[in-house]
Amino acid sequence: MRYLPQTDKSRAKMMDAIGVSSVDELFRDIPKEAFIDGLADLSMHKGEIEVGREMASMAVKNMDASSVPFFLGAGVYNHFCPASVDYIIQRSEFLTAYTPYQPEIAQGTLQAIFEYQTYIARLTGQEVANASLYDGSTACAEAALMAMRVTKRKKVALGSALNPEYRKVLEAYLHNLDNTEIIEGNPNNDTACLIVQSPDFFGNIHKYDQYRKLCDETGALLIVVITEVVSLGLLPVPDMADIVCGEGQSIGMPMSFGGPHLGFFACREKFMRQMPGRLIGMTEDADGRRGFVLTLSTREQHIRREKATSNICTNQGLCALSFAAHMSFLGESGFKTLARLNHEMACKLADVMAEIKGVRVLNETFFNEFVVQFPDGTDVNALLEDLATCGVIGGLALEGAKMLVAATELTTDEDIEALTGALSEVLAGA
Repeated sequence: MRYLPQTDKSRAKMMDAIGVSSVDELFRDIPKEAFIDGLADLSMHKGEIEVGREMASMAVKNMDASSVPFFLGAGVYNHFCPASVDYIIQRSEFLTAYTPYQPEIAQGTLQAIFEYQTYIARLTGQEVANASLYDGSTACAEAALMAMRVTKRKKVALGSALNPEYRKVLEAYLHNLDNTEIIEGNPNNDTACLIVQSPDFFGNIHKYDQYRKLCDETGALLIVVITEVVSLGLLPVPDMADIVCGEGQSIGMPMSFGGPHLGFFACREKFMRQMPGRLIGMTEDADGRRGFVLTLSTREQHIRREKATSNICTNQGLCALSFAAHMSFLGESGFKTLARLNHEMACKLADVMAEIKGVRVLNETFFNEFVVQFPDGTDVNALLEDLATCGVIGGLALEGAKMLVAATELTTDEDIEALTGALSEVLAGA
């Protein structure tokens, strides 16, 4: 009880108040197969040196993107991050700055966030961007909630193949709201928004004109979701959208086995006061010198509770700084070159894979990710295990003997040869 001050009686009282009979019921939404049965197979008592050695010996069993050919994407991408980014974000004035609420002592942090917002606004073709959200999936859900507030409607339409993890988060956000509904396809006069991901989960690129027309006809807001922000260096700017949101991990951040990430969010200026999170603005002090301040913050802690637009309580400050630093090093031409390198390598990968007997590339258009079809009956999960045995991390298994594969500027000709060689060998022996 030293670290857990609650008594059995107080726990029982809390459980009764929320309507559960046991603590285990609080975890009922987590799949049973995700639970560990018993304690992990680790020694209970060892010295620091011994623990370090044991953990290191376990770590070397991992296959990671830096050690083998790697072709996974599906919302998290393997890009190069220059050492200069790490140097910038580890400077003490950034690393130890907790909050931008006091502008007189946080000008560096505030300016960095302002510049991040500027990058996002320019990349997305929108008039205003916030100081970032937790990740792309929560940014997508917040965009849907914002559209509901603006339109006073409850339905959310999905116009393209949304990343399934984003969809699950969206469903979780809407689950306890009255009369909300997610529909597939075109919006109608009861729809708050139409969500379009491009490139979509399967890598297909969508034009926005038809979606813009549908939204204009029905009064729905057009939300564009982008999970691979590097694509904006090559594809048309989604400036005809009402809200653009997505994931910024590709710039300035490693994959880190799934996090931390960077949710970006931008919209038209007329919707600015319905935007979640916070926004940094530029102003002048009493002496006429340029300065930066927290301009808008729409959480209940800062404004009347009933006027709050979101319970988002902070932003991904360090991740946003990483993004801004990396973008400043790339510049506009460098960012476009990065996008072109990604697309060229993906095209090379698709061409080579299409030559493998029994393999077919399904996409007509793509950026750096596409779907390949294997012969009927192929167990793609088993195929991926065989590739791993050959020292290659393949793509993501999909239903119907399909696999989603991605290439980035870090993909080499040798990586492609390793993948296609291993695939040919495995398929021939199947």
